[in-house]
Amino acid sequence: MGNTRHVNVEVVVKDSGSKFENTVQQSVLKYLKSECIAPGRILSTFPNDPVLKDFVNYIIIENIPNFQEDYIDFSICKIHWHIYSVDNSLPMTQNEYCSDGEINIATHLVLPNVDLVRAWENLHYESDIKENLLRYAHAMMKFADRRIDGNIITCNKVILLHGPPGTGKTSLCKALAHKLSVRMQDRYSSGLIIEINSHSLFSKYFSESGKLVNKMFSSIKDVIENSNTLVCVLIDEVESLAHARDQCLSGVEPSDSIRVVNAVLTQIDQIKRYHNVLILATSNLTKSIDLAFIDRADIKQFLGLPSVTAIYKIYCSCIEELQRIDILEKSSVFEPSTSVTTMDYNNLNQISRKLLELCEKSCGFSGRALRKIPFIAYALFSASNSNNVEEFFISMEKAIEKEKSDRTYI
Repeated sequence: MGNTRHVNVEVVVKDSGSKFENTVQQSVLKYLKSECIAPGRILSTFPNDPVLKDFVNYIIIENIPNFQEDYIDFSICKIHWHIYSVDNSLPMTQNEYCSDGEINIATHLVLPNVDLVRAWENLHYESDIKENLLRYAHAMMKFADRRIDGNIITCNKVILLHGPPGTGKTSLCKALAHKLSVRMQDRYSSGLIIEINSHSLFSKYFSESGKLVNKMFSSIKDVIENSNTLVCVLIDEVESLAHARDQCLSGVEPSDSIRVVNAVLTQIDQIKRYHNVLILATSNLTKSIDLAFIDRADIKQFLGLPSVTAIYKIYCSCIEELQRIDILEKSSVFEPSTSVTTMDYNNLNQISRKLLELCEKSCGFSGRALRKIPFIAYALFSASNSNNVEEFFISMEKAIEKEKSDRTYI
């Protein structure tokens, strides 16, 4: 039993609390056993199964690091089921009044959310960064839930993601929050992301910024008083709020800047006592962050530019999406990314070899830039009546060269 493989399977159903949940689970299990499915897949079309077609939007198979086989044998796996529906509501803004007038200080998004269903699986990084972050977050929430003594073992429930622009830090924070709300649905009946609008918390009026920060966190405390709600607080570009105090001393209004940093640190120390809150922060400029905030971060994860393997995964997901919406033909089959890194180049099929060449030419691009390449290729370099993948690769190559050329003038 010790060697049994454990696999998380998410089933996104169309109707919450469906009385057909057991029937859906049985149909999904039958489907998984009958198909050859690799880890990390998102399945969305079920033409031959009326139950899945009527009740299921997606089946999401978790990624398994260092998986060596071609597909998962679900008949010998221990499956952890997560059957849920997603919220379709738009983000809601939270406003406050100050001397500057009415300002937006935060945005609230209910979890799990339709806009984040496929976000986790479409973020690609080196090694096991995503899986480790999920394990970190699970451990943090478990320690908090068990009321661990913070005087003995420190756990502030703060994760800091840092790295160059365009590497998906904010997207990963939101995807992590979504994934936690799904995986911990037995513990928390609802979830919420509160994204703090860091820049709007600075008022042009003396001393008011610190008050706005305190108002912001006071409203967060009101939300987390509901112990059945998992709350993920996202502070994007955290250096805006937690700017290094030694650098603040040289600013135009140093006392106000220091007051803001002190308020942020004090509020973090207060809300960490709640078991149902997790703080996610991002930064492009870690040298500008106050050391006291960095010290409070339990996890400080660097996200760099994608490697060739990660680029291959990103481009594959883009091509598959274009195939899904019938922009490109569906006949082409790519080698899995694990095969690309372990197989001899000459043993790859022709289409995988060509895609790998494009990946090598794309080194140095951020994830954000990479995901623009297929659009640029289609918009500027593709024949309107062609859906051939290999012809599209020629267009992608031109788009890559254009991106490189455009950067030389910036």
